[in-house]
Amino acid sequence: MSKVNADDTRVSRRKFLLTSGAIGAAGLAGCSSSEGDGGDDSDGGDSSDSSDSSSGSEVSLLNAEGSSTVYPISNKGSSYWNANAPPSDGEYWGSNDESTVPGWSEFDNTDMNLADYFASLYGFEPTETRSDPPYPTTVSLSHSGTGCKAVRDGLVDIGNSSGPITAELGISDEEASEKYVDHVVGRDGQPVVVSKEVFDAGVTQLTGEQIRGIYQGEITNWSEIGGPDQEIFVIGRAEGSGTDTSFRLNMLGSADASMSGVSSRFGQNQQVAEAVANNDGAIAYMALAFTSDQVPPVSIDFDDTVYKPDKDAENTIFDSAYPLNRDLHMYTLITEETPSGTDMQEGAFLNMFLTSFGQQVFVEQNNYIPLPTKDIQAEAEKLPDQV
Repeated sequence: MSKVNADDTRVSRRKFLLTSGAIGAAGLAGCSSSEGDGGDDSDGGDSSDSSDSSSGSEVSLLNAEGSSTVYPISNKGSSYWNANAPPSDGEYWGSNDESTVPGWSEFDNTDMNLADYFASLYGFEPTETRSDPPYPTTVSLSHSGTGCKAVRDGLVDIGNSSGPITAELGISDEEASEKYVDHVVGRDGQPVVVSKEVFDAGVTQLTGEQIRGIYQGEITNWSEIGGPDQEIFVIGRAEGSGTDTSFRLNMLGSADASMSGVSSRFGQNQQVAEAVANNDGAIAYMALAFTSDQVPPVSIDFDDTVYKPDKDAENTIFDSAYPLNRDLHMYTLITEETPSGTDMQEGAFLNMFLTSFGQQVFVEQNNYIPLPTKDIQAEAEKLPDQV
């Protein structure tokens, strides 16, 4: 098998070159974040044009940015990649017992470190320092609109989004397919949550029409729908957030539907969860990964089918039939240098998520919905050929 040497691998047109002091320990840890409310400024820094592999360029940092919904998946993957743990490290790899980690056999019980294994499938050699990955990765936290703009502008390699890039950038399906590759890594059964006080007062189920009425300003007090006599504090995500885009599309019928009932907006899921926990009478829409006992999801009745936030229910928000179910995206850019839209470094990293191991550790363990086998296979076909 022909391997790509770290000294002569092709550097992406969008990459940061690894030079002395170019990145700090926080970036290598895979937990870099932008703690603002998700404005338009990218956290990725300045991009660097690259030369062909024949130039002897160094392997570069792979960076991603965007959605706070996709962030738990992407950032955990980045942390695992950068740790590059040996297979004996059960904290990262899990047990090599197939009954414990589904899909372990797909790694052929490798003796390679984690990132070394996945990178080797795309031709990368391990570094001389065994604990270092063949190339580092980092993930910045903003929101979907920012991530999509950052990948569009060549500021990052991967734009994380919980909404379709067509809605985030206001482009057609044709333009999206010509300029971007949509890598779906998991799904989110987007819940609607209420404050614990409202939930404990008996509001454990709402209809789709009631939720629409609340967000469009037609219902303003919980007593109107069987709850306590309390004004409804209506929380929305920042406009440009994929969570906001998906909610408007799936619940209200249009990405630009009116939401006149919203009292306050927040840029990230973490901020929404905190606001719901700290405000009596609140309602919000958010990602599954951020629900808790203090931020409980409600069951929703859509056209006489009740979807419950319980995996074992007959109809559940974890089902693909749930109307608010949505794909979680990692977008890459099609350019003249990379007409396939996904280079070997991106392919190796993305492939890690498209395995039974990746789906369990990065998707399911974050309370998201793993992809069915047929969808994993379809997503894998978007990646470069393995060497």
